[in-house]
Amino acid sequence: MFPDVNVDVFISNYTIIDPEIYQLWVEGYTFVEAVTLLKQKGGIFAEVPPELIASDVQDHYRTYSMLEKFLHAPPKLSEQPTFQICPQDRSLLIEHYYSMDDTVARELFGKKLNSRNRKDLDEVADKTGVRLKSCRRQFDNVKRIFKAVEETQGNLASNIRQQFLLPEELAQKYAAVVFIACLRFETTKRKLQYLNFKDFYECAQALMTFWTYTYQHSGADYLDNEMDKEFLLDLREIRYLLDKEKEIKHLVALRLKPTLLERAYQEMESNFRSYYRAIIMIACNLHRTRELRLLFVEMTERLIEPWKQNGWTRDQVQQFMQCMTQCVLDLEVPRDNQDIRCLWDRYMQVINVCLFRMYHP
Repeated sequence: MFPDVNVDVFISNYTIIDPEIYQLWVEGYTFVEAVTLLKQKGGIFAEVPPELIASDVQDHYRTYSMLEKFLHAPPKLSEQPTFQICPQDRSLLIEHYYSMDDTVARELFGKKLNSRNRKDLDEVADKTGVRLKSCRRQFDNVKRIFKAVEETQGNLASNIRQQFLLPEELAQKYAAVVFIACLRFETTKRKLQYLNFKDFYECAQALMTFWTYTYQHSGADYLDNEMDKEFLLDLREIRYLLDKEKEIKHLVALRLKPTLLERAYQEMESNFRSYYRAIIMIACNLHRTRELRLLFVEMTERLIEPWKQNGWTRDQVQQFMQCMTQCVLDLEVPRDNQDIRCLWDRYMQVINVCLFRMYHP
């Protein structure tokens, strides 16, 4: 009846998910670009006519576009009756859709998740080499997860894993991004640009573990994206250690002299007061919201930059910090100041991790 009309018909029971084509769709390649890449790859596509590859890719792209609305709320993927998808493929769809490039995640740190910044993602795409469509997908995923778990009680990563069915490692990654966003830590300053996603990820993990309410309370009533305000206020008591500077310096010098080179030892001894007081004063000011948000900036300006100027290696920084941490813990303090040790230990758990990750000599 219609001799001049060509119709492609595809009938199937289970929805077929091709991992390779799906990955190209997730990465933001257009249908035409995907066909070209598959043809160039050769292999099983070498002998297949281009129009057949195009028809197959187009059908897959159409399916993935229809599935996308369910991927916004992953539990719905197993509840919807339209597509029959096996559990293994459902996991693949979710994990790949919520995949996040470290370079893109780094650029999202410190940005408000609003429509204005979404429009500016072309700058992120140019800087990272990741396609704009993929940058938008990642931005929208972070925003969606942020809104879903921002005020949910309990562990961030667990909440993300449960609500979005993500694997543990990926859930932890999103938890770090959400945590930095919730507390609005400053990460965009020029002097912090050398830090990569992994650096901030490790810092965020340490902060969530030791400085939030979940440190002493593991129940669901506590958030690990909410700082322990009582602890931050109590940190002002560490000011007591300023009067112990000479004693601590003597203990640190005794322990480090056999291990440090003469030049490094002399530099440490000459500038001990500056480093020691910087670490203590950072602690004493963390109860102020602005000072907490500037934590990474303060550590960079008051410790990392001076160490770099004086030629410290990463190992020397680690040695110095571990030694000073232990010397304070070994210090004899009056009975009414016994909580100083606990405060110092909890405080330095985070500072040591952050300084180790942030120090790129």
